Amino acid sequence: MRTTGTLTDALGAWRARARRAGADMAVGAAIAAGSMVALSLFLVTAYFVILFVIGIGAVALPIVTKGVRWLCNLNRRAAGRVGVPVAVPYHPEPQEFEKDIVGWMRRCKWILMDPATWRDLLWLLLNTAAGMIGLVPAAVLYYALEGLAVGAGLWQPILDANGSGRWYCFITVDSWPSALLALVAAGGLLFAWLWVSRPALKAHAYFTRFLLGPAERTVLASRVRHLAETRSTALDTQAAELRRIERDLHDGAQARLVGLGFTLGAVERNMDRKPEEARRLLREARESSVLALRELRDLVRGIHPPVLAERGLADAVRALGIDSPLEVVVEADVPGPLPAPVESAVYFSVSELLTNALKHSGADRVEIALRHEGDVLYARVADDGRGGADVGGGTGLHGIRRRLATFDGTLDISSPVGGPTVTKMEIPCALSSPKTSSS
Repeated sequence: MRTTGTLTDALGAWRARARRAGADMAVGAAIAAGSMVALSLFLVTAYFVILFVIGIGAVALPIVTKGVRWLCNLNRRAAGRVGVPVAVPYHPEPQEFEKDIVGWMRRCKWILMDPATWRDLLWLLLNTAAGMIGLVPAAVLYYALEGLAVGAGLWQPILDANGSGRWYCFITVDSWPSALLALVAAGGLLFAWLWVSRPALKAHAYFTRFLLGPAERTVLASRVRHLAETRSTALDTQAAELRRIERDLHDGAQARLVGLGFTLGAVERNMDRKPEEARRLLREARESSVLALRELRDLVRGIHPPVLAERGLADAVRALGIDSPLEVVVEADVPGPLPAPVESAVYFSVSELLTNALKHSGADRVEIALRHEGDVLYARVADDGRGGADVGGGTGLHGIRRRLATFDGTLDISSPVGGPTVTKMEIPCALSSPKTSSS
């Protein structure tokens, strides 16, 4: 049984590799086909740029540039598919352009002033040659299949027709022994095909990143823009949180404490004349003080839960799971303490996701996984609900994304209709040093 299982696993691994090699070959063929399109786009775009310089190319330049950027973005995605991410470097488009000749000229100026436009043109020109590397996997497979066909017997009609054997891999196939050698060579090429597709695509991906990736100046500008946005978000969030705390204090604990003061004043007036009434008012005062204390504790938990400060993120998330009516399974691999702001952001994000699963998804079970690896905190929340979650469909998920963006974190949601919903969060952060005290 063990041998059968091992053989099945091995066959499954080879099938998976063959499927991946086939998919990579298809992507490579598309890249090679795109290199021909790249040459056409380069010639057309260069033509209209020249016409724009002399004043008559503005009409078609923005339209042609859309095609150029579309093709470049396809190749960026192809590079990301093989593990070479390429960020989109274009300057952000202005909010709107006038719908007249002035606006159209401003659009052309925005395109031509972007350094990425000229890098795109250079990539289009060079990719007419570099893109041919995408044909390497298909060529290797074709040559391997040709060798298998020749070695399996196709050499005989070729020999009868031409009077000479078929040349294959430095072997003249004109007899069965040479055909056997051709079969061995073809089998080796077929085996190599399983491994050659991914390196060929990666070579093109690095070429793409070199030319189509953002320049250092663009990266710095994007970073500054991102920091400005997240700073504004953090300030808005802080202001909203302060308003919430003020409102909760004013409408909750403060109102109860004011009422408690009036009740104690009534007790003082009725202590001698109406002792029974005074005792009743004291009971009300005690109940009001208990409620006020409970509201203050809830308010403190909403600011920074005590369990988070005392036990850390993993135990705080486990406490959320215990308090939830859903079946919650928590797996945590966080070997040390994390920065308090990061712990708070992840804690409230997980809490929001649990609330969504309870209110909207109809889930019965939620799995939460926390892992810290390579100075990055990974959090995964999966539920077995009906799915259909959308970041743009409400404020909850959008708020989580904004909260994580403050720490350069990301939020990724997969929620097809019918479920399940899987939410992944990543936040760059190093482990904090354990606190020490001198006593």
